[in-house]
Amino acid sequence: MLSQQEISDRLELIDLMVHYAHAVDTRSWDDFDDIFTPDAVIDYTAFGAPRGTVAETKAYLASVMPEFPAFQHLVSNPLLDIDGDEATGRTMCFNPMAVNRREGEEGDPRVFFCGLWYLDRFVRTAEGWRIAERTEEKSWVHNMGRAFGGSD
Repeated sequence: MLSQQEISDRLELIDLMVHYAHAVDTRSWDDFDDIFTPDAVIDYTAFGAPRGTVAETKAYLASVMPEFPAFQHLVSNPLLDIDGDEATGRTMCFNPMAVNRREGEEGDPRVFFCGLWYLDRFVRTAEGWRIAERTEEKSWVHNMGRAFGGSD
């Protein structure tokens, strides 16, 4: 049976991952400062984006996300392993995205879909749980196009 502390830790970690999804989907990049540790490493290379610090990731997202008029990050099925003040997680993400057509292309934005896993390392800080390391692991893509790491 889970202790109250274990239940609390699990709920706080799930809430942290949901907070991340909402920060991305509302383009609230400064919220990353309350989600990640100051020295966190964020690795988006599975989809052709960079690996970097929180500040580098915030700048990168602010520069590329205007190309996407709509998107959602739906996180679920977290598999968490908590050991005191540290934890690891493998969490599913379903991510539909609309991308603006390139110059010369006609029609509505193209919608593509990707499935991925967030591989996380968490640490408990004085302010609560934070993500110390996040790596995306590609599971599948549909209609993504070569420019975004897809094959169609």
